[in-house]
Amino acid sequence: MSAHRPMPPSSWIFPALAMALFGAVTLAGYSFTPSAGGWLFAAVLLVILFGTVFAAVHHAEMIAERIGEPFGTLLLTLAVTVIEVALIATIMLGETPVPTLARDTVFAVVMIVCNGLVGLCIFIGGMRYREQDFQITGANLYLSVLFVLATITLDMPNFTLTTPGPVYSKAQLIVVSTVTLLLYAVFLYTQTIRHRDYFVGSANDAAEHGEVMSDRMLAVSIALLLLALLAVVLLAKKFSIVVDVVTVRVGAPSAFAGLLVAILILLPESVAAVSAARKNDLQKSINLALGSSIATIGLTVPAVAVAAYALEKELVLGLSNQHMLILLLTFMLSMLTFGTGRTNILFGMVHMVVFALFVFMVFVP
Repeated sequence: MSAHRPMPPSSWIFPALAMALFGAVTLAGYSFTPSAGGWLFAAVLLVILFGTVFAAVHHAEMIAERIGEPFGTLLLTLAVTVIEVALIATIMLGETPVPTLARDTVFAVVMIVCNGLVGLCIFIGGMRYREQDFQITGANLYLSVLFVLATITLDMPNFTLTTPGPVYSKAQLIVVSTVTLLLYAVFLYTQTIRHRDYFVGSANDAAEHGEVMSDRMLAVSIALLLLALLAVVLLAKKFSIVVDVVTVRVGAPSAFAGLLVAILILLPESVAAVSAARKNDLQKSINLALGSSIATIGLTVPAVAVAAYALEKELVLGLSNQHMLILLLTFMLSMLTFGTGRTNILFGMVHMVVFALFVFMVFVP
């Protein structure tokens, strides 16, 4: 007999609100302006957009539990990537082109995940349990792939000779995108099929507790997932206009838009990662955190590269010297943190300090 926890009302309310908001704005021909009514619209838009992203990830996770690996991981990753690519492409290729947005977003994702989220999870776990265990082999596989992907997409464009940095030539972009996709595909095969035991911790998934989604709930979740993804894609344009105006109005640097998009994308998985750490399942936290950063580079960069190439838009990927130094520091710190198989609060605090430094440097470079 099939049973599953009840579907939260927010998982269908927010997608419905998002579609209703898009329809109302489109029919009314409304265009955001920095006024009292405009800021109210921006606040409502942001709340509905965040809620819809949470709903999309929730349904993807529910379907993933039912269909199993590797298709469950693929589905969840693709759902998040669709949201990410929609937001990045809409802002980057909009009326005010932002050729650095993909770079800023990918870098912000790496910083948020590898320092902010990892640090918070380790710190919370250390406070509750003193020390926590995880699979060293799995963590090393995550880091090896992440280091290579981040280096060839964010660092290497600064040192190429065919075109002056920080951009790749068309041929270089095609090769790097292909290699990135190939490496991510092999990693996914390793994680979900070949060496799945490297990524399994002490806690198990819903199947262990006898929770199996019914066929009816599966169909409902699939429909609501598609609706939520469509709603996010449709609202991305409205969101991009608000981001442009806010960035100019407050005088924020261009990297602020990338940070905002990264936070929007990662918030649902971050909540799940922190919850897992509180339940003494640090392995799941690591899987969610490091897996998000690898998927972001492995799928988003090639997708945005294709869009930029097709529309003949410039795509800036190379980081500044300051950001390359922070990225190198993150790599070295991650190797030390995940090198023993056990963590404590000090490791978490050090990662959070690096993240705080990154956020500060976004506004005071």
